[in-house]
Amino acid sequence: MNITALAGGIGGARFLVGLLHHLSVRRDKYAGAKVTVVGNTADDITLYGLRVCPDLDTVMYTLGGGIHDEQGWGRAHETFTVREEFAAYEVAPDWFTLGDRDIATHIVRTQMLRSGWSLTDVTAALCARWEPGVTLLPMSNEPVETHVVINDPDSAESSDGKRAIHFQEWWVRLQASVPAQEFVFLGADQAKPAPGVLEAISDCDAVLLPPSNPVVSIGAILQVPGVADAIRTTAAPVVGVSPIISGAPVRGMADACLRAIGVQTNAQSVAAHYGARLGGGLLDGWLVDEQDASLAASPGMVTRARPLLMIDTETSAAIAGAALDLAVEIKA
Repeated sequence: MNITALAGGIGGARFLVGLLHHLSVRRDKYAGAKVTVVGNTADDITLYGLRVCPDLDTVMYTLGGGIHDEQGWGRAHETFTVREEFAAYEVAPDWFTLGDRDIATHIVRTQMLRSGWSLTDVTAALCARWEPGVTLLPMSNEPVETHVVINDPDSAESSDGKRAIHFQEWWVRLQASVPAQEFVFLGADQAKPAPGVLEAISDCDAVLLPPSNPVVSIGAILQVPGVADAIRTTAAPVVGVSPIISGAPVRGMADACLRAIGVQTNAQSVAAHYGARLGGGLLDGWLVDEQDASLAASPGMVTRARPLLMIDTETSAAIAGAALDLAVEIKA
C-alpha cells in the first residue's frame, strides 16, 4: 500500500508517528507499505543568513527520534550557546530561538542550497542521517512564504493602516494575538510542485490529511498550483482528520487562522472548508472526535467519530488506523 500524507508541523508529525507504528503492528495487512509525506514549506524563513524549514525539520526530527518531545519542535538535549552570543552582540531577531544542534541543520541546508542543490535533494540528504521511515518531499523547490496582513495604524510603511509581516513573526513573536486580516502566500502562484509530489498523490492508494492547520499548513500546500487538482482527480480515497475537537484546536492557534478566513472553529466548518470531492472539493472521508459526533455529517463525505486526542504513540496509531480503515471502506 502506498500512502501519501500532506503535513504541517507538530500535529502532522505526531500523526505520522502513529501511522508508522500502526503499519508496523499490522504487517499482516500492510506488509511493504510505503509512506510519502508532502511537507509545508511556506513557514520557511531566513534568519541570521540561514534558511530555516520548521515543518520539514519537525517531521524529520520527530520520525528520526531527535525531537524535543514535550515541545513538539526543536531538538532534544538542546543547548543555546549561539543564541546567547547573538544576544550579546544584540543581533535581531530575539524572538525566534534556534538551538545549537538545530543551527547545524540550517547551516548544512543553507550551504547545500547555495551550492545549487534543490530543496528536494537537500531534504533527502538530511533525511539520510535521520532515517524517518518515510519519503519526505517539500511541497515546492521554489521559495514560498506565508505573510500575515495585520492592522497597524501607526505603520509608516502603509497608507491604509495595514502591514504584512512574516507568518513566523505573527505566530511566534505576537502569539497570534493581533488579529490576522489576510494570509498571503508569497511566491505560491509562480511555484511548481517539487519533483514527485504530484505523482505521490496520483499514484497512491490513500491520501491522508492529518490534523495539521487547515489554513497555513495544509492550506499552504494546496496553494501550490497543481496540488489541489491532483487531490481532486486522484483515484485514491482522500481522508482528513479534524484538527478541531469540541470547538477548539487540538494544539496551536488554528482558531485565529480560521477566524481570519471566515471559517468557524468546529469540525463541521473545517470539513466544509475543505469540501467534498463530489462537489469539487478535496475530501471523501472525514474523521471527527467523539465529542463532535452529534454534528451534522458533511454532504458528500463519509464521516466517522472516534477519539482524536493524540496523547501517545498508541493513541496516534489508533487515529491513523481509523483514517486508513475509512480510506479502505470508501475505496470498497
